[in-house]
Amino acid sequence: MGERGRGENNGDNEIGLRLRTRRAWGSRLPSAAHPRWPVPGETVSGGPWPSWSSAGEGVVPGVGLRHREGKGTAGSSLRAGRAAMMSGGLGRSRREGELTSSLSTPPPPPLYPPVPVLLVSNRIPAYELVLCGTRSKVVLVLYDQRGTLPALLAQLQRALAGRAACRLGLLCPGGTEELQVVRGVSLSERSVLVPSTRDFWERMCGWVIPSEKGGGVDIFSPLAASARGVALMLTLSTITGLEVCAPMGLATGSFQNILSRWTSSSSHHLRVREEEEELEEEEELEEGGGAHALRYVHEAVLRGWCLQAQWMEEALGELRCLLGPRLHGVSLEARGRALGHFLWDRVSLEDVCVSAPLTRALIEGLSVLKGGAETRPLRSLAAFLSRRSAEEEEVKEDGQPTDSEDRGTTEGGEDLLRAGPAPLPELAQMALDWRGAVVKELYHSEQQYQSRLASVLKVYHEPLTAAVDSNRPIISQASVHVILSPVEKILHLNRAFLRALGPRLALWGPGQCVGAVLLQLCSKLRLYLNYLHQYPAALRAVDECREKIPAFRAFLKRADRTIATHMLSLPELLLSPLWRLEEYVTLLQALSLTTPPDHPDHAPLAHALVAMTRHREFIRKMRSSSERDRLMEETQREIKGCPDLREGDRQLILTQDAALLQSPGEDLPHSLRTYQQVCDLGLFLFNDALVLTKRSVDHAPFSLAQRTTHTFLASVALGCLDAREITHSRYVHHAFILEGPSRSWACSTGRAEDSECFLSALRSAALAALAPQG
Repeated sequence: MGERGRGENNGDNEIGLRLRTRRAWGSRLPSAAHPRWPVPGETVSGGPWPSWSSAGEGVVPGVGLRHREGKGTAGSSLRAGRAAMMSGGLGRSRREGELTSSLSTPPPPPLYPPVPVLLVSNRIPAYELVLCGTRSKVVLVLYDQRGTLPALLAQLQRALAGRAACRLGLLCPGGTEELQVVRGVSLSERSVLVPSTRDFWERMCGWVIPSEKGGGVDIFSPLAASARGVALMLTLSTITGLEVCAPMGLATGSFQNILSRWTSSSSHHLRVREEEEELEEEEELEEGGGAHALRYVHEAVLRGWCLQAQWMEEALGELRCLLGPRLHGVSLEARGRALGHFLWDRVSLEDVCVSAPLTRALIEGLSVLKGGAETRPLRSLAAFLSRRSAEEEEVKEDGQPTDSEDRGTTEGGEDLLRAGPAPLPELAQMALDWRGAVVKELYHSEQQYQSRLASVLKVYHEPLTAAVDSNRPIISQASVHVILSPVEKILHLNRAFLRALGPRLALWGPGQCVGAVLLQLCSKLRLYLNYLHQYPAALRAVDECREKIPAFRAFLKRADRTIATHMLSLPELLLSPLWRLEEYVTLLQALSLTTPPDHPDHAPLAHALVAMTRHREFIRKMRSSSERDRLMEETQREIKGCPDLREGDRQLILTQDAALLQSPGEDLPHSLRTYQQVCDLGLFLFNDALVLTKRSVDHAPFSLAQRTTHTFLASVALGCLDAREITHSRYVHHAFILEGPSRSWACSTGRAEDSECFLSALRSAALAALAPQG
C-alpha cells in the first residue's frame, strides 16, 4: 500500500511538473506563423481548440479557423502551412517552402465592397416614389436643397461610413445646360471652375473608385442634349477624372428624358455609350434607354415616376406641409413594420404584376361578358381567353402582326407619315440617325400636345359657347373668352406647324431640313407670350366661376378627369402650353447638337434655339416671381403679430423648428452648463433678416391631428447676428447660440442634419447680405 501510494504521488508530481513547465499553446510555431484572431470576414468554428500529440502527428483536421471564401484564401493557405510544419513526416525545406508560399498569397478582398450611391434632392417632385423604388444595394442620400455644398459633403460622408462608391448618381433640379445641386449654386460650364464648386466635386468624387474599375458619375438631367451641357460634362470629367454620363433628352414630358439614350464623356467628343454590362434581375428599357438609371431604381418604379412625377407632386405637397414635423418618425416606424411583414410573409409586389397584353385581354373578355347574362361567367371568360390565345398563335405563325400590335402602330396619328411618297424608316434603321430620332420625337410629342389642346376646345369651349348661343349660358361670354380663347389661337398656330413638319419627316434623309419650319413657329411665339400674360387671369376666372356659379361647378365635375380630357382637369390642361415651350428648348438643343456645322439646317436651328430659349427664360422669371410672392403671403399669414414682410426683394430661404434653451448657471463655462427647454421656436431665415417665433402645438382630441401656430417673438438683421455652436456634451445635443445686438438665444434641433443645414444657410445668407457693403 505504501509503495502504491508513493507511486501515485510520484505520478501526480510528474503531471504537476509537466503542467508547470509545458510551453504555451502555439509556441512551437515560428513567429511569422503565430496564431491570429479571425478577421471580420472569417468565422470561428464551434469545435474544440486544436491539440498536438507528443509524437507530433499533426493537427486535428477540420477544426480551427476557416474563411468563408473557400480553399484558395489566405487563411486556408496559412493553416496548411501550420499543419505542415507540425507534421513530423515532412522535411524542413518543404515546410519552409509551404510557409513561404502561404505568406505570399494575396490578402482577402476588402470587407466592404464599393456600393452605388444616389443623391436625391428634396426639391425633386414626388421624390418619395424614387425612395421606395431604390434598389437594396444602393446607398441613398436624401438631402435638403436649402443646404450648402459643405453640408452635403458631410451628409454623404456619414452615409458612406468609410466605404467607397462604385458609381455616384445625382438626381437634382436641372436642365440641359446647368444643375441646381443646392439652392443658390447653379452648376454650369463656367461656374464649375469656381474654387468652392470645384473643391466640392473633387472631394465628393474622391470617394468614388477609379474609372478603370467601373467608377463614374451618373447625372439624371439631360446635359447631353445641348452643347453647353456637353461642355459641362467634359469639364466635370476632367476635374474628377471619372466618366460622367447623362441622358440625351430625346424624350419629352415630365422626366421622361431619363428613359432616353444616355451618353458618356469617356472621349473628347461625345458618343453614344454602348451598354456592356447586364443589370441583375432587370431587363433594359427599349433601345437601351435609361439603363444607367436602372443601376439605382427598379424599372417599374422609374417608369411610373418619370411619367407621373408632376401630378404626384400636387398630392404630396400638401401632405408634406401637414405632416412634415412627424414624417421622419412615422417613416421609421413604417419601414420597420414593412420590413417585418416582408421577413415573415415574404410578400413581393413584383409577383402580382400583370403584363399589358394580359390586361387588355381581360378587359375585352369582361366587356364581352357584360353584354349577356352568363350563368357561368368564369367558364365563359376562360373560353374567351383560350380562343384569344389560339388566334394570336395562328397570327404569329403566319408572320402577321396581332391586333394589339396593329392598334399600337395606328395610335398616335401616323397616317400622315405613311401617306407620304416614301415610308417612314423604322426605329431600328434610324438608330444611328440622331437628327431623325429627335425630329420624330418632336412630331409625336407635338401630336400629343395638340390632342390635349383639342380636348380643351371639344370638351369645354364648344359646350360653353353653345350654351351662350342658346341664351342659356353657364358662364358669360366674357369669361369663356378669357379662359379658352387663347387656347384656340395657339392650337391654330401649332396645327399649321404640324402640317409643315409631317411631310419633311415622311421624306426624311440626311440632307432634310426642318429649321425653316421651326423659325416660322418662332416668328409667331408672341401668341405664347400673350397666353402667359393672360394665364393668371384665366385661372382666377375659373376659380371665381366655380365658386359663384353652381352650374359651372357641376359642368366641371362632369367634364374634368375623363378619358376625353386625358384624365386631366381644366387648370392642368391650361398649363400645357407653358410646359411645351420647355420641351421645345430641350428638343432644339438636341437637334442643334446632332446637326453638323456644315449642314444647311445648322444656322436656322441656332436662330430658332435662341428665340425659344429667350421665351423660356421669361416664363421661368414669371414663375419664380409668382412662387416667391405666394410664399411670402403664406408666411405673413402664418406668423401672428408679424410686421410686414413684403419689403423690397426679400425672399424666404428656409424655416427650421428648434427648442429655446435656458441655463441656470450663466457663470459656468459652456462645456459645464446644463440646459433646460423653455419653449418651442420657429426660425424663419430670410435673405436679410432672421425672424424668431414662439411655436405652439395644439392637439385635437380623439385623433392624431395637430395644429401649429407661430407668434412673432423677435427679428434680427443678418448683419448684426452672430451664430456659434455649443459643444456637444451629455447635457445638450445639436445646439447653437444666436447673438443679436441686445440679447442672445440658445437653440437646439432634433437632428444633427437640421442644425448643420440651418447654420450653413445662415452663414451663407449673412455673407451675401454683407457683400454689397464690402
